[in-house]
Amino acid sequence: QVQLVESGGGMVQPGGSLRLSCAATVNIFSFSAMAWYRQAPGKQRELVASIAGGGVTNYAESVKGRFTISRDTKNTVYLQMNSLKPEDTAVYSCYGHRGVGYWGQGTQVTVSWGQGTQVTVSS
Repeated sequence: QVQLVESGGGMVQPGGSLRLSCAATVNIFSFSAMAWYRQAPGKQRELVASIAGGGVTNYAESVKGRFTISRDTKNTVYLQMNSLKPEDTAVYSCYGHRGVGYWGQGTQVTVSWGQGTQVTVSS
C-alpha cells in the first residue's frame, strides 16, 4: 500500500526556515513525479514545487529562490523553505504520481511573529 507521510511543519517567525519531509512507503523513484502543494485558508490549493523522475524541478513564482525541493536515494522528498513570509502560511501536502495520484495528510506551516508577550517594568 502506497502512503505518503509529511513531517516538519510548525510555527516560525518571518525570515525563518523550515524543512518539510515526505516519507513514502515505496521507493520514490517508482513515482513519475513528486510535488509539494499548499492550501491557505479560503484559497485554492496551489503547486509549490515539483520534481520529476529525471530530477527536473519546477517552482511557483512566489517561492523561487527561497524554497528548494530535493530527494534522497530511497523514499523521502524534502522541501527546504527559507526566508519564510506570513503569506507562506498554509497546510503543505505531499503528492506523488504513480499511475494514480497519492496524497499525504498535510502538515501545517504558520509564519507569524506570534501574539507577543507583555513586559512591564515598574519601580
